[in-house]
Amino acid sequence: MSEPAAAARLPVAALRVIGALWTLPNTLLGLIAGIAGIAFGAHAHYSRRELAIVFHRWPWGPGGALTLGNTILHTGDTLDSPCVTYAHRAGHGEEPAIILADHERAHVYQYMVLGPLFLPLYLLCGGISVRNRFERAADRYARDGRGWWPWPSTILK
Repeated sequence: MSEPAAAARLPVAALRVIGALWTLPNTLLGLIAGIAGIAFGAHAHYSRRELAIVFHRWPWGPGGALTLGNTILHTGDTLDSPCVTYAHRAGHGEEPAIILADHERAHVYQYMVLGPLFLPLYLLCGGISVRNRFERAADRYARDGRGWWPWPSTILK
């Protein structure tokens, strides 16, 4: 790797470390829940692509995945499975399936920017629903590969 390319990667790596530290309280909640699930059959691994510790076969919840900081609690075997968008599920139109891993990665990015502010803002925006701008942004990112930030911005898209 050339010296300029390595230098360009340094700020991105530093931002990822800062983001992981900023959202550490959320990640700790996810780790506690994930470790509790291990006693009931869950297993964990670090996903470099998702920048998260992923607990598969997490035994609680209606199905799907829940992201807490740099932790993803997933009830299935693989995040690389297709799922429908919130808008599609709510009957707001036909939309193509997205990949669950891409949707959850968007939430990881959101957490890394907002840190401890993420959960209160997420709940204020409607919680788990099609009305929530965080969920719409995560679906957009999973569909298009960009646009994970929940507010209009030219900087973070």
